[in-house]
Amino acid sequence: MKIYEGLDHFHSIKNPVVTSGTFDGVHLGHQKILGRIRQIAEQEQGETVLLTFWPHPRLVLYPDEHNLRLLTTFEEKAVLLEQFGIDHLITIPFTKEFSQLSSEEFIQRVIIDKLQTKKLVIGYDHRFGKNREGSFEHLKANQKRYGFAIEEILREDVDHVAISSTKIREALSLGKVEEAHEFLGRDYELSGLVIKGQQIGRSIDFPTANIHVPDSYKLIPGDGAYAVRIVVDSSEYYGMLNIGNRPTVDGVKRTVEAHLFGFEGNLYDKQIKVYFKDFLRAERKFANLEELKKQLAKDKLTARAIFGL
Repeated sequence: MKIYEGLDHFHSIKNPVVTSGTFDGVHLGHQKILGRIRQIAEQEQGETVLLTFWPHPRLVLYPDEHNLRLLTTFEEKAVLLEQFGIDHLITIPFTKEFSQLSSEEFIQRVIIDKLQTKKLVIGYDHRFGKNREGSFEHLKANQKRYGFAIEEILREDVDHVAISSTKIREALSLGKVEEAHEFLGRDYELSGLVIKGQQIGRSIDFPTANIHVPDSYKLIPGDGAYAVRIVVDSSEYYGMLNIGNRPTVDGVKRTVEAHLFGFEGNLYDKQIKVYFKDFLRAERKFANLEELKKQLAKDKLTARAIFGL
């Protein structure tokens, strides 16, 4: 897959089959669109093109009104899009100036002049142009004038339950990682760098990796304990992870800490990737560290059972 920052470096390709959108999470609804443009490209002997925007439009248009957290970083999204058959990924820098383009200007300048689109495929709820004025109905009515074919992925073709990035964010914020899995078609992932913490876990025989998530916009699931899969140095481990303020030790800062089953060694300064499998319990304050240790032992047994260990 080729990645382009802006339109200037993109050159004409054979029979481009195009879709457009933020594609945050690359969930099952998105995957329906990706599968369709790949299918069309194969039929037309063309290439797939995904046009996306960065930063996320809501972060630019409503910076004071939305504390938006995203399901995927750009790097995570790029990896997923390549897996689903995208040949060309174009990122348009989203600015307030760009947001003022009318739908007609966007179609002419981008979809027609720059991409030379043969067919455009969009989801049932996709809008574009200033104030989201552009619609499938407008495109369909004007496709002869525009010179490209248009296809809409209907809501009922995506799922009987409408899938949206917003619903997935809501589920994750409540710790409902199994529900998020149903919408994403995979376990939700979180990546970061292992940094030094207070080493309290080590003192009670449950050493943890304190994970620093560098992207402030990345959504971290709701507070609580989870059963997780963990990848470090290309090796996979099972484990459990806690998100929260650690009330038992009077913590004041929200942390993400993972305990890897069967791991021995030093994790400091290593990149670590976590996949959320199941929610174990809500975070709560214990009377002392001994009581916390007893609960962690129970959590470990539960997590191991979930993974069939």
